[in-house]
Amino acid sequence: MLEHPLPTAPEEDRTLSPHTGYTRAHWEATADQLLTAALRYATPGHALIDLPGPPSKSGVRSDGLEGFARTFLLAAFRTAGASGKDPHGFLERYTAGLVRGTRSPGRDDAESWPEIGHHGIQGQPMVESASVALALRLTAPWTWDTLPAADQDRVERWLRGALRHTPAPNNWYLFPLTVAGFLESVGRGDAETRHAIERGLALLDGWYQGQGWYSDGDGRSFDHYNGWALHFYPLLHAHLVGDQALLDRLGPRLREFLDGFALLFDANGAPIHHGRSLTYRFAAVTAVALGALTGQTPLAPGVTRRILSGALRHFLDRSALTSDGVLSLGWYGPHEATLQRYSGPGSPYWASKGFLGLLLPPEDPVWTATEENAPVEGPDSTLALPAPGLLIQTTGRDGLARLHNHGSFKRDLREPERAPGNPLYARLAYSTRTGPTSAANTPDNDIALQARGTRSARLRITPLAAGPDWLASWHRPVFPEGGPALPSARIESLTLARGRLELRVHRTVGVPAGTPIHHSGWAVALAPGAAAETEQTAEVRLDGPEVTSQLFGLYGWQTQRAVRAPQGTAYGPWALVPELTGTVGADPAGTVFAALASLTGEPGASPLTGLATAEVSGLTVVVRWADGGRTVVDFGTEVPSVTEEAV
Repeated sequence: MLEHPLPTAPEEDRTLSPHTGYTRAHWEATADQLLTAALRYATPGHALIDLPGPPSKSGVRSDGLEGFARTFLLAAFRTAGASGKDPHGFLERYTAGLVRGTRSPGRDDAESWPEIGHHGIQGQPMVESASVALALRLTAPWTWDTLPAADQDRVERWLRGALRHTPAPNNWYLFPLTVAGFLESVGRGDAETRHAIERGLALLDGWYQGQGWYSDGDGRSFDHYNGWALHFYPLLHAHLVGDQALLDRLGPRLREFLDGFALLFDANGAPIHHGRSLTYRFAAVTAVALGALTGQTPLAPGVTRRILSGALRHFLDRSALTSDGVLSLGWYGPHEATLQRYSGPGSPYWASKGFLGLLLPPEDPVWTATEENAPVEGPDSTLALPAPGLLIQTTGRDGLARLHNHGSFKRDLREPERAPGNPLYARLAYSTRTGPTSAANTPDNDIALQARGTRSARLRITPLAAGPDWLASWHRPVFPEGGPALPSARIESLTLARGRLELRVHRTVGVPAGTPIHHSGWAVALAPGAAAETEQTAEVRLDGPEVTSQLFGLYGWQTQRAVRAPQGTAYGPWALVPELTGTVGADPAGTVFAALASLTGEPGASPLTGLATAEVSGLTVVVRWADGGRTVVDFGTEVPSVTEEAV
């Protein structure tokens, strides 16, 4: 047990930080609070931190290492950013734990760390080795340099397990890179460390898809790992070693990434709710801080701090911490559907990466400039990113960001492709105020066929075409076991963003005539016992506590309803989803469906029914907007095309 009570939070400063009230002192105090609370769960020798909660698939000893490693990284940012000042004695405890944990790795006792193995065979310690190595690199004068040579040798021997075993075929290859970078920084480099660095950088170049986005391994997996792993580890390594050539190679990619990614933080501070490992929460700001630290950012210092502090405060104000100050496994408090099989009690502490900004000195403009508006608080915007297949849509009046997915998907190569798919990747759209419904419930933002009492899933997504404010993709509908196999069937989908509105057009190809088809909109999460106002006229309208979801069938849809999602989302314990249903026609060229959707935080949003009409001729959809504009979507060409006429 620590003798220190939880530190007291500083007073807000609404002059320097008019949006959040947070200053550097709040970041330091939060780090101290998180560390003080976590260290209460350390073993007597401080080698493992056994935080409360259900164990991960890797087991409790690996989870204890995870608790140690990830909080050690937080202690490193906190103390290195303070030039070694450590009034709470955090580093003393972590240094003692480091020595004790590596004294006899693999032994079944109260303190020993598990040995590092291959991915899938005791591989999780490889992940944690990167946090240990990076923490040591940042704090070497106060940790590593104080150790006797024999203890250093034992730590090195344990770390080299990351260089001698096979990582997962994705961002995991950056963990050995990070370990090797530390060993070289303390004069223990050799051919093995050089190989790990060169191998990681070569794979990284192969995963780069353009516009600042890396795929997390081969394929098209785009999510928050792009910022908190794929940019983070190699570029921070380049910064720490002073490798200007590598900075010049990787830095512009981060700058371009931040041009779009900065739009994906809500005015309320929330990051976009998309992809796996979302229990890491404010780790989402890692890339924003990295841009400032390396000078590779398009953002003004006051904008950078606005995003950083906005995200931190967002979660601290919404029950991310348990009553004893520990980060819970979830989003706003515990939420099982947010987790993955590898999530353990220490997993949320990858949020420590969000404290990277503490490496900026107190006099840096990021800490001294007045907070400015976040990018989402500017004019309404759309930004198409054809490389990852993502379309960003923001509205300044409510400060809400949406991400339309026409190119990112996640597939477990060890599992067959089958419905219902992964809700964190398979949906048509994600936002900063809504989360996907459970895989066991009706999916939100989905397009699906129905056959034999089952619904198809959108699993492997292939980009088709793009314009300044629209993206198109196609997928082959996949049914669960017992459903049909339709190898010649495909669904083409297009989303065009216009203010708060989304024009969604779908074309079925090779689907048997008479097949029912369903399309859903944004899920509205509600508290237990609450009721959403549901307007079932020409549109489905769901009014929740913070957002209004609307869905209106422009063409081809026959029925509409609001569907219950009793397992809720990360934003509430149960939810409602608007849904349209139609029937596939007999034209061999395909059947076209068009709908208008909206998610808004503005009160009293006007009905969609008066905002647009649609006419269809063959495979061409002509949408006439109430303001006099016109949009023509043509699915009859080799790839979908869009022509827009302004008012």
